Amino acid sequence: MLPDSQPQFLLFDLDGTLINSLPDLLTALNLLRHELELEPLSAAQVTQMVGDGATLLVKRALGADLYEHRHLQRFLEFYGEHLLDHTRCYPGIEELLMRHDPRHMALITNKPILYTRKILEGLNLSRFFSAVIGGDSFPHKKPHPYPLQQALDQLGGPPQQALMIGDHHTDLLAAQNAGIATCFCAYGFGHCGDCIPDYQVTNAGELLALLPGKNH
Repeated sequence: MLPDSQPQFLLFDLDGTLINSLPDLLTALNLLRHELELEPLSAAQVTQMVGDGATLLVKRALGADLYEHRHLQRFLEFYGEHLLDHTRCYPGIEELLMRHDPRHMALITNKPILYTRKILEGLNLSRFFSAVIGGDSFPHKKPHPYPLQQALDQLGGPPQQALMIGDHHTDLLAAQNAGIATCFCAYGFGHCGDCIPDYQVTNAGELLALLPGKNH
């Protein structure tokens, strides 16, 4: 449990934190690889590639030598067609979000904003966030602290009253550089890197116990 001074402002990552988007990312990448006459990737391989935005994801999936900008555009076309085929919230996430004030919650992801909004609308999650920031919303993306700082500006909250919740070292590093406490979601796709989070959970149920919100 957190101390009595519960964080007033919650900042969430998306992929690997709120949603399991891996099956649809895998589909889009393998459609691209098939078009290029490459062997398909496994889910385990793609898990190691996500977290730093679409460009780096495609570069990692194809290799830097093969990658061209048109491959990114083609991947995004495939992903736009399949991004809600199998993507769902992790169990317990919707209950967690329902227990907190949307005016005090933001979503900060490195996924392009267009696809972020499509997923939020498709899963009926848009109602939970007063600020939604994608990887192309600003010149900087995580691990730069700027997107988190902008989210807090939109929410009207100071960093010392906020908590960043994510599954990737980019989330943790961005938050630490912004003076924001961190919670690492070990059930997601990423890893801590060299960052030491303030809190760590292994499933969304533990996250709900950490952040019970109202009705508890």
